[in-house]
Amino acid sequence: MRIFISGPSGVGKSTIIKEVLSANPDLCLSVSYTTRSPRPLEVHGEDYFFISRPEFEAMMDRGEFLEWARVHDRFYGTSLRWVESQEQKGLHILFDIDVQGVRQAKQIDPSGAYIMIVPPSMEDLHARLKKRGTEDEQSLSLRLRNAQEELKNWSMYDFLVVNDNLKKAVEDTQSIVRASRCSRTEVIGRIPWLQKIG
Repeated sequence: MRIFISGPSGVGKSTIIKEVLSANPDLCLSVSYTTRSPRPLEVHGEDYFFISRPEFEAMMDRGEFLEWARVHDRFYGTSLRWVESQEQKGLHILFDIDVQGVRQAKQIDPSGAYIMIVPPSMEDLHARLKKRGTEDEQSLSLRLRNAQEELKNWSMYDFLVVNDNLKKAVEDTQSIVRASRCSRTEVIGRIPWLQKIG
């Protein structure tokens, strides 16, 4: 089972993901490959797989990524081999992923559950970002413009979770995870004999 979650900055996506992971011990967060340098306290293989740009480009050429993106001259990507290795251990994967990544991932795995966390309104999102106190007005305006561009892609997703109440948004996301366990793809994977009688 693969769960893909996107949402604009400030919508509460990271908190929702943390709660869902905590409630599902067989669900693990995808670990991306990146060409950027590790920050203090970041651990190779836990936070990211830190590799050189030539290594990353070689993986791209071999078609090893489920999705990848270039962000500010650095590359980020999800290794399909890594995902499959976790699934062989009996784990399910949760992806914290942007719109560009979803577009690519859907071409390879349209059967995953694609969830977008959305604010109840742009005014609400503006208020949340302002409340953080970490942005000046110019940076805040840029984040809101980026959020609006991201939200224009809502129709790519199977599910839209409105975060107007954090507890309810976590419950709604958790309900989607539970329902995904009963998808045709998941059930047939667990009991392949069913295909033989149908």
